[in-house]
Amino acid sequence: MLWVLGTAGGAETLQFPSNATLQTQEIAALDSYAMPVDIWANGVLPAEMVEGTVTKQAWRIDTQGLTTLQLLRPLRDQLRDDRYQIVFECQTEACGGFDFRFGTMTLPPPEMQINIGDFRFLSAVRIGADGPEQLTLLVTRTAQAGFVQVVHVGPESQTAKLATVAVGPALGAIEDVNTGSLADQLGVSGHAILADLTFEIGSSQLAVGNMESLQALADYLADHPDRKVALVGHTDASGSLDANIALSKRRAGSVVERLVSDYGVARAQLAAEGMGYLAPIASNLTEAGRQENRRVEVIVTSTTD
Repeated sequence: MLWVLGTAGGAETLQFPSNATLQTQEIAALDSYAMPVDIWANGVLPAEMVEGTVTKQAWRIDTQGLTTLQLLRPLRDQLRDDRYQIVFECQTEACGGFDFRFGTMTLPPPEMQINIGDFRFLSAVRIGADGPEQLTLLVTRTAQAGFVQVVHVGPESQTAKLATVAVGPALGAIEDVNTGSLADQLGVSGHAILADLTFEIGSSQLAVGNMESLQALADYLADHPDRKVALVGHTDASGSLDANIALSKRRAGSVVERLVSDYGVARAQLAAEGMGYLAPIASNLTEAGRQENRRVEVIVTSTTD
């Protein structure tokens, strides 16, 4: 698909792969948009109020196994090639997690489905032929597909046009993000599942003994003392949401404590968060699926590299 913004200086494009589908589009000739420009902190989501022709789109990319970075990177590169300056970019917990997601405008499901445990956000600006333009991307993924929300704000004289043409091969997984060493996964996608951790139903206690994933994470953090990670707990869908969020955060906290006490990781490099059952990776209708959903993931949240 080809997203075309008509300007006096010629058409600028944001190209999607041929397996992308425009789910919904809203255009307001004169409207405003609170464009996020920083992370959620101290109860506030910093935003710049911009005005003009506001175009909102939701795209679905039918592919499995892609990370949010793999979905975002080609779009970000196109923006830079089109003279946009990236003014803000963040990922999930580093954005502010729940609070950031619910503090900014999002198109409703089912057209735009947002995994609040795995998303990336980007704000960009440029001075076009007719004046300033602002554009944001919200990229997320479910087990079945990737989703991209585009919000573009341009001069009132600018008209947003959409041409549905295939521009290249379907976008598929670059690699299985659950293969390779933990360090490789964190280096490529900034995200990995600690697959050998075991939690009983309703319990936040880790099994005793050494665990390969924790040793690998401890080695990674020792090799990268400038980096911080969030341990994010997840549950199956048994019980209430509030109880599961609390349980999943306790599970993540128990992993943090084990990393500090048994593996010598600096506490300052670790944070614990909980998502409850809001970001499943398998069906909650089977015991095997529920077992998969009871997990802890590690997400790189900051680095000076």
